[in-house]
Amino acid sequence: MNYKHLYYFWAAAKAGGIVRAGEQLHITPQTLSTQIKLLEDALGCHLLRKSGRGVELTPEGSTALSYADQIFALGVELEAAVGNKTAGRRSLTFRVGIADAVPKAIAYRLLEPSLALPEQVRLICHEGNFRDLLAQMSVQRLDLVIANEPMGKQTSVKAFNHTLGTTGMSFFATPALRHSLTGEFPECLDGAPMVIQGASSAMRQRLDLWLAEHHLRPHLIGEFDDAALLKAFGGEGRGVFMSPTVLEDETCTQYGVEVLGRASELVEEFFGISVERRVRHPCVVAITHAARVQFLKN
Repeated sequence: MNYKHLYYFWAAAKAGGIVRAGEQLHITPQTLSTQIKLLEDALGCHLLRKSGRGVELTPEGSTALSYADQIFALGVELEAAVGNKTAGRRSLTFRVGIADAVPKAIAYRLLEPSLALPEQVRLICHEGNFRDLLAQMSVQRLDLVIANEPMGKQTSVKAFNHTLGTTGMSFFATPALRHSLTGEFPECLDGAPMVIQGASSAMRQRLDLWLAEHHLRPHLIGEFDDAALLKAFGGEGRGVFMSPTVLEDETCTQYGVEVLGRASELVEEFFGISVERRVRHPCVVAITHAARVQFLKN
């Protein structure tokens, strides 16, 4: 049996379709289908069958997937045990996906405990779309995904959410813009120029509701999916902007702005998502433990 063919079958089964698995593996669906067909020929049975736009496992496919899970899990353990050694010390590989909506400074705070382990850690970070990262984790390309939203029940990936921390939101403005505003916070936001998160952001939905509840109608200058770009516009005085309260010092220093006010009702949550209900990877254990003890308290 060719284990490369087995891996392609495993990826397609986890992704729930040939096309999606091909996108994740960066190969054409035709090539992927051919490789899986070779595996089926070698085993003498069909492993997948069409189901709508995707595929589903045959009974034989379910059996094969169970064995494939064990085979590739052992491969990861083998790599961790003997595959990475530097200067006589064992090196622990830790592969993390960071959802692009997570602020970089938050990601660093969350990941920092993993670098304090006795073992030498080789940290490999990938940033991207939340759903794409979950798909990579489902085929064991990632040990952990960090996001500002939990994995929903409708997701086909079998994984578990681990709460890492929460923070309220602060509003910032350059000194010149702050002096031009009238009234106390939050009333000063009414009619004020403002740059905000894009419509697809979960925080944007909370912000819209919060503004409506306070009868505030700021003058929206721009909407941004990228948090760094939003802050760059805010730092140039184009409008008031929001950022997690836990990052107040970094935000003020980096962008030359001042805190206009805080909204503890606007809460942003951060989650670690793994395929393990009870985490065992030493780096994930360190991260979840540190988050429970001290994240967002300093």
